[in-house]
Amino acid sequence: MPKIDAARLLARLDAFAAIGATPKGGVDRQALSPEDRQARALLAELAAARGFALRQDTACNLFARRAGADADLPPLLIGSHLDSQPTGGRFDGALGVLAALEVLEALADAGVSTPCPVELVSWTNEEGSRFQPGALGSRAFVEGGLRPEWLQARDAAGMTLDAALRDTLAALPGVSVEQPGHPIAAYLELHIEQGPVLEREGIAIGAVTGIQGTRWYDVTFRGAAAHAGTTPLAFRRDPMAAASAALAALFATIMPGDEDVRLTVGRIAASPGSINAVPAEVRFSVDMRHPTLHGLAGHEARLRTVLAEAARGHGCTVVVEPLMEMVPVAFPEGMVELVEEGARQAGASYRRILSGAFHDATFIAGVAPSTMLFSPCRDGVSHNEAEHVEPGDIVRAAEVLLATCILWLK
Repeated sequence: MPKIDAARLLARLDAFAAIGATPKGGVDRQALSPEDRQARALLAELAAARGFALRQDTACNLFARRAGADADLPPLLIGSHLDSQPTGGRFDGALGVLAALEVLEALADAGVSTPCPVELVSWTNEEGSRFQPGALGSRAFVEGGLRPEWLQARDAAGMTLDAALRDTLAALPGVSVEQPGHPIAAYLELHIEQGPVLEREGIAIGAVTGIQGTRWYDVTFRGAAAHAGTTPLAFRRDPMAAASAALAALFATIMPGDEDVRLTVGRIAASPGSINAVPAEVRFSVDMRHPTLHGLAGHEARLRTVLAEAARGHGCTVVVEPLMEMVPVAFPEGMVELVEEGARQAGASYRRILSGAFHDATFIAGVAPSTMLFSPCRDGVSHNEAEHVEPGDIVRAAEVLLATCILWLK
């Protein structure tokens, strides 16, 4: 019977955490960076040493395949991503990739013949911290290629995505390159929860039922710049006052009125940005999430109404520009039940859970039956150098992933 080698898995996580390590125990391994290339090279080395067939695509997704009895059947795909936030955690993404490698090795160690191939994937640029869009690799896989506008995206230093992809592909000269999008039979992704629910409830595994939808907006209030000391209230067209009123109303009504919605303003800027001037313009971002399209649409309508009322009330104008939309995803019931049965067989407690964050599985679910399983992380902290997963939780999650794969292969 295949078995997870706990010591091997934990040592691998330590080895990858050293690539791009930060002083506070996290990682800075942004997509297509030298550190990311180093991690890809190590993954390729480990997989090749076990005889797994390597290939990469033009989006720099890296695959390692263990052969099955019928080479013509599409593979069961398992994996996640190796890139991180600039001050990211050592488990976000890497846990799923290295647990997938451990599953392939456990099958090989036990000499198990599987009916179809089992394939590991490390997706490119899931985080989107260096290049937009996020989840670039899995999007390209689903779409069968890279959009021209993606290739022209630039990082903070001015490097294009196209140049970074070329450099990264060249760093693995012995690995063949293909167009994104080969057939797959199903997809499983292990990931840390990135939230507090599992830890607080003392649950080992989250069987993920779906991923909530996301809409991003850029909001700009425009008024009139004026002297801070000589312009009375009646003569002001203050976009900061309008933005403040709008945000206060949104935060007071949207989330308190619907426990499923998430509203976040992560960026705000005033222009020209002088301490003694009423700004001419205030611009901020909105990240809105909900598990249903109906909910997203309803809250967007409320958002637009509140913004328009605040603009009128302060003599300003407002422009709302949609930046990105990810539709809600519901994973097939049969795939979720497989994770639950895998947890039972591995002796792990479990509960169903909805993912609040988007993942590569968001997109892969569009081309193959997919689901995810979550492991708890300390205090729900992620995208942070303090991110931590207990060794026992790591091993248990890998055991459930292995059990789930074996169930699917039957």
